[in-house]
Amino acid sequence: MISGIVTAILLLCFIGGWIWAWSPKRKRDFDAAARLPLSDDGEAP
Repeated sequence: MISGIVTAILLLCFIGGWIWAWSPKRKRDFDAAARLPLSDDGEAP
């Protein structure tokens, strides 16, 4: 019984995180984060 409740709560958390990550208003932030490795910050290794 308890394991079923925990599984349902974790499933709802996963679905909530998935919806948050794929929401259109987060797209700009994720696009900016995706470009970070390609940015030239002017420092030599």
